[in-house]
Amino acid sequence: QLQLVESGGGLVQPGGSLRLACAASGFTLNYKTIAWFRQAPGKKREGVSCISSLSSTKYAESVKGRFTISRDNAKNTVYLQINSLKPEDTATYYCAVSADQRLCVLTREGDYDYWGQGTQVTVSS
Repeated sequence: QLQLVESGGGLVQPGGSLRLACAASGFTLNYKTIAWFRQAPGKKREGVSCISSLSSTKYAESVKGRFTISRDNAKNTVYLQINSLKPEDTATYYCAVSADQRLCVLTREGDYDYWGQGTQVTVSS
């Protein structure tokens, strides 16, 4: 069974950090294009970061310099390191994997075939 499971979310104060993880089972993440999306209450889901099949990365302007995406092929896991958290980063974060796209695009949710259930990040003092 193909499955993606996110973890690492939580409640953190502004300025804090979290590392989100997206672990895959039933298939390999090697050479797959993977993205992190987020959805805040009442807002559309938006792409925040992606890593292509050859590990080039992209970031939304709102998170550049604060978020870092990486992959660990041995653990079949992709990470999103989030630093300098702001209240506006509060959202449910989802990882998504494309079965056949080599390039990563943050604006096309349709490129991604498999989605996790999400992990909640809340930034509040």
